[in-house]
Amino acid sequence: MLPPGPLLCRAAPACLLLGPGCARWLSLSCPRQVVMPAWVINRYGQNNVLQLANNILLPFIRLPSEVVIRVHAASLNPIDVNMRSGYGAAALNIRRDPLKIKTTGDEFPLILGRDVSGVVMECGLSVSYFKPGDEVWAAIPPWKQGTLSEFVVASGNEVSLKPKSLSHTEAAALPYVGLTAWSAMNQTGGLNQNNCAGKRILILGASGGVGTFAIQLMKAWGAHVTAVCSRDAKSLVTKLGADDVIDYKSGDTEEQLKLLPLFDFILDNVGGSTEKWALNFLKRWSGATYVTLVTPFLLNMDRLGVADGMLQTGITMSTKAVKHLCKGVHYRWAFFTPSGVFLDEIAELVNSGKIHPVIDEVFSFSEVPKAFLKVEQGHARGKIVINVLNKI
Repeated sequence: MLPPGPLLCRAAPACLLLGPGCARWLSLSCPRQVVMPAWVINRYGQNNVLQLANNILLPFIRLPSEVVIRVHAASLNPIDVNMRSGYGAAALNIRRDPLKIKTTGDEFPLILGRDVSGVVMECGLSVSYFKPGDEVWAAIPPWKQGTLSEFVVASGNEVSLKPKSLSHTEAAALPYVGLTAWSAMNQTGGLNQNNCAGKRILILGASGGVGTFAIQLMKAWGAHVTAVCSRDAKSLVTKLGADDVIDYKSGDTEEQLKLLPLFDFILDNVGGSTEKWALNFLKRWSGATYVTLVTPFLLNMDRLGVADGMLQTGITMSTKAVKHLCKGVHYRWAFFTPSGVFLDEIAELVNSGKIHPVIDEVFSFSEVPKAFLKVEQGHARGKIVINVLNKI
């Protein structure tokens, strides 16, 4: 956000510092605008900590690789609800301030929201791939200020040109879940368009944001997909391309899966007790892989502190990996990875009609607390989107 001191307006444009002796200028759409509205939290807690602040100072470019984006639409993910309650604060604060220069609580006011679809307003000196006026999308890492605001700053490496086939509202539903699924299946699991044909993929928790994206990605790459979800989501996942659908409410999931052939890859969006039995459904000694997105990484650091938490995490991960490798299957954890390059590839799939956004409900900017409650209640079919400019 802008540093303290005199603030200039559009008539005398605000100076955006890039470093010692270096400056850029941002021409804003609203005359004399130096502050913006944003949904912030000033402490961790339940939904009542969310506040609409109209006097948040405009974010500015600190590095020559950054861009300022005017947010047209954003969306919510479970991580936003968890961060509101303080989940991951220990690790994220270390990432924000590695040298521990700042005082405790200096992350506040904290703006949540990871997804953005909007328009580039200004580029740092080293940014050549984008220019002001470009329509872009991105997923902002959780250690940075988020997208439930009028403007957001992102690294140029995190940004991609928005798919032309989507509106801003539609585009905002995809970046975070798309990159999370891409990280799990491509970067961690080793799947790609050249090796998926004929492979059997099992997706646990298939009707959420990551699951609905993962189904489409695997079908685009030629895999056979089995989706596990509740009965009321069956028509959705079938429409997205799932070949087999297991309703976990109609009977024991394990017993239903025993009726099907074994799998080459399992993506687990559920965690908990599923890990105890899911790996039994992988083909042994064939390179089959189980990847879970539900890990104790951040929780360990919140509970034990950064050093002990990382040590415990490393022990847990290595122990499980070795245990399952001895049984002939690979066990891995995956995490969201911000990447404009991967978003470029996802945009190609979107523009070719192979991947579509799945939106459960759209809220206006004034309804952000209601949107958080919707996510917190669970069972959303796809994404919860926020129209920051109130334009659908």
